[in-house]
Amino acid sequence: MKKTFLAIALATSVFTLSACNSGNEVVVSTKYGDITKDEFYDEIKQLAGSMLLEQVVIEHVLENNYEVKDEEVEERFNQYKEQFGDSFKDVLQSQGLTEEQFKSNIRFTLLQEKAEKDIEVTDEEIEKYYNQGKYELHARHILVDDEATAKEVLEKLNKGEDFVELAKEYSKDTANAEQGGDLGWFTVGTMVTEFNDAAYALEVNEISEPVKTDFGYHIIQLLDKREVENYGTLEEKKDEIRQELINMKGGFAAKLTELVKEAKIEIKDKDLKDAFSQILLTEEDSKEKE
Repeated sequence: MKKTFLAIALATSVFTLSACNSGNEVVVSTKYGDITKDEFYDEIKQLAGSMLLEQVVIEHVLENNYEVKDEEVEERFNQYKEQFGDSFKDVLQSQGLTEEQFKSNIRFTLLQEKAEKDIEVTDEEIEKYYNQGKYELHARHILVDDEATAKEVLEKLNKGEDFVELAKEYSKDTANAEQGGDLGWFTVGTMVTEFNDAAYALEVNEISEPVKTDFGYHIIQLLDKREVENYGTLEEKKDEIRQELINMKGGFAAKLTELVKEAKIEIKDKDLKDAFSQILLTEEDSKEKE
């Protein structure tokens, strides 16, 4: 928390400093000479300009999309005070923070939490996850690069050829191929979404059609299925499942990317042009880099 706050505080002061009055105005005077605002600004840019700019703009974007009330900050602050008890002041001192700086950190954290909770999760998604989560699956698969090969493998399976031997021959999942593609027991959310949904849709011993994921094409066979003991009711699991689905959708990072793109950020300083390059990386750009 300390690092985030100091970076934001420093960025705010530096970039605000550069925007007001003359750049030749002296910030610090020593017997060895003066340091002007322009010199200070340029030095900060060289040290960590892009990172600091990202953090101060992110805070600005969040504040313009979500509201954190003083009462919320105080409530979280008091929770920390209660948690640390008599050692609270020592904790602040060890982090180099005043109470007000710590509250600023809390405000930023609450903004992040509100952004993450803004990711849409429907009741239907929660119910689907819950119904799958009541069961554990034991499955095996054969993973290949292309659909044509997947269909070839499926045709051989339909003709009665042995799954284990075909997994050894065809599967590029080297970690499991020698075990006949056996994945052991797994629960909902363990596998990527496409694989997960296809596996949970199968009956025991049923073999799937080719399932495409980012890894290639899978032929999945469900070997067994068992109920999870003491899984809980939908009402009891609802909040936990909602958070799990938020995480599966990318969490705060995904929401931040959306917000930053909506903000239409235009960087005027050419020396800082690389700021937000990772956040604003498009899906097409990502594929080109792979």
